[in-house]
Amino acid sequence: MSSKLIAPSILAADFGNLQRDIEMVNNSEADWFHIDVMDGHFVPNISYGMPVIAAIKKHATKPLDVHLMIEKPERYIEEFAKVGADIITVHYESTVHLHRTLRQIKDAGCKAGVVLNITTPLVVLEDILPECYMVLLMSINPGFGGQKFEDVTYKRIKNLRQMIDAQGLDTRIEIDGGVTDQNIQRLVEAGADTFVAGSHVFGSDNPTATIKTLRELANS
Repeated sequence: MSSKLIAPSILAADFGNLQRDIEMVNNSEADWFHIDVMDGHFVPNISYGMPVIAAIKKHATKPLDVHLMIEKPERYIEEFAKVGADIITVHYESTVHLHRTLRQIKDAGCKAGVVLNITTPLVVLEDILPECYMVLLMSINPGFGGQKFEDVTYKRIKNLRQMIDAQGLDTRIEIDGGVTDQNIQRLVEAGADTFVAGSHVFGSDNPTATIKTLRELANS
């Protein structure tokens, strides 16, 4: 299996000291920045848009993993690419023409991924997997940080990994929501390899050490 990656979620950072927190991630053992974009329609919350992402990109030295929790994401793909997205994931539930949207992401020069909500069956991915650099499985209901991890995720990871392996693909499986040092090893055992951690990192006394611990546990 591919190397295990840690992607701290900037949604949980201190926006009054955003540059400080970006530098922390730069200097840590994290692999990516995870950027949650919410529009108040697809999910019941609003986060940030292009200007904030452009500001993050100005200081970030690691890839930006941009997770679009917005309706009709195809309207904005090129703009997110222009402001610095390296990976763009879109919800299966948010776009009518998923195949076209994934091709649009690639044409914009980014790696493309699909996100599934907890109740969306994995079978919807069967024919689209070859287009996916990554599949992000939500382990909480999208829209708010700090939620409790849903245990059904372990089964979903195992089944998705079997589906990926059956097609001979190396698609990454990312988990978003409730990832901590208490469950990351079990998530790896199930077949996940990329982990978003927000409040667990930025709410800790020593975020740099917390990132280091997560990475060590995931790769042990």
